[in-house]
Parts: sequence; structure tokens; C-alpha cells
Amino acid sequence: MQISSYGLVMKVVNTVESSESCYETIKQSWFEIDKVAAKADGLSILQKKFNTCKPLEAAAELKNFLETPEGSDVLDRIFSGVAAYFGKKPCYNLDAFFSAETLDGWSWQTCSELVIPIGRGSNDTMFPADPFDLKEYIEECKSTFGVPPRPHWTTTYYGGHHFKEVLRRFGSNIIFSNGLRDPYSSGGVLENISDGILAVYTTKGAHCMDLLPATIGDPEWVVLQRNIEIEMINGWILKYYQDLLENSI
Repeated sequence: MQISSYGLVMKVVNTVESSESCYETIKQSWFEIDKVAAKADGLSILQKKFNTCKPLEAAAELKNFLETPEGSDVLDRIFSGVAAYFGKKPCYNLDAFFSAETLDGWSWQTCSELVIPIGRGSNDTMFPADPFDLKEYIEECKSTFGVPPRPHWTTTYYGGHHFKEVLRRFGSNIIFSNGLRDPYSSGGVLENISDGILAVYTTKGAHCMDLLPATIGDPEWVVLQRNIEIEMINGWILKYYQDLLENSI
């Protein structure tokens, strides 16, 4: 079994300011990258086309970078999207988002306890096919960390079946925060479960953006979402001290 946040991207695309032409351009780009990379000097051509800071050793380096975030051909249009998103730079660092400490910690966690079988087929998304292979995943974890994954440990230890009913019976002071531009929101809690288990979401919200440090350039929606969450937490803290005071009298 595999789950795919990539397969939900098209649903998200339909809710934001984007076009089917853009979707098709991205979908076609992976084939074009592999096609160019297969040439004798293909990696050099791609390095110049995408103005990378260092020579490419494999097409996968570029494809991994493009998965994270106007011209005459597909690659020109894709690079224009990179420049529009990151701004014009002397060159583009393909490792900018992947700090070693973050990757190592997350890789260890997904190998040791939180196995997430994310994969995608050949024609159901705009990203290249990459089906989840449990056997390959187990071997990679054992090779990297010496730890065999436990695919069912999380749900065995913490549960996860009918969790809304379970939380309604004993949970409190929980905020489920989502942004509808985040494909993972499709599996999130978007409605209040009880008076103490609340859902906050915004149409323009992205993945975990409200949890990042505040900056001057933050959009209005994320400022509002943070303020709502802070108000909820302040209310819980105030009630705690009020109850404490009443019980001490």
C-alpha cells in the first residue's frame, strides 16, 4: 500500500491561481530532463540551462530540486518558474533546502518509527513515477542506520483508528492547523472535534507555514492564523489559572 500527497496536488491546483498549462508543463519536464541528460554532454547542458552553482552529477539532483518548489520550450518555461519563485540569482544552489541535520533527523525517524509509504504512479500526477517499494525501503534503512523499519509500529503504539471518536472522549487543548494548499490537508482535521479540540485552516495556507518564525514579509493569512492560534492557547492558559485560583480558595 502507498499514499501519495503528489496525487492530491491537482486538487490543490484547482483551488489556487494556476493553470492546466502550467500543470502539463511540469508533468512533461521530467521526461525532457531525462532526455537531455541522456546526451553525451547532457548534464552540462542542464547545468547551463538551470544555472546551477555546481556541475550536475546526475539528472536526479535537478529533479529533486524542482520537485520542492516564460519560454519557448518546456525547460525554458520550467527555469522561468524557478527564477520567478526564488528570484534572479547568480546561480541556484540545489541543496539550499536540504540541511544535513534536518535530513538526517527526519530520515532516522522515518526509518525507526514513523514509516510513511509515500509513492506515486506513472500517469496520476505531474511528478515522475516513483512507487513505494517496502523491500527497497527496508534495505536502505538497514544500510544507512542499521535499523529495520517497523511499518505498523506507530498505529500499534499510538492507535490511529477512529481517532476523532477517541479524542472526543478524552482529548483537550489541541489545535489542528491546516492550509488547504498543503496536499496533506486532505487527511487533516478540518472541523472542530469538541470545545477543546479545535480546527484552524486557511484557503491559502501552505505546509506548516504558521509554525515557522514570523517575518516582515509574512502574508496576511498566516499572521491571522497565528493570532487565532495564540488567542486559543491564551484562553486555555487563562482558564487553567482561573481554575487553580478557584480550587485554592
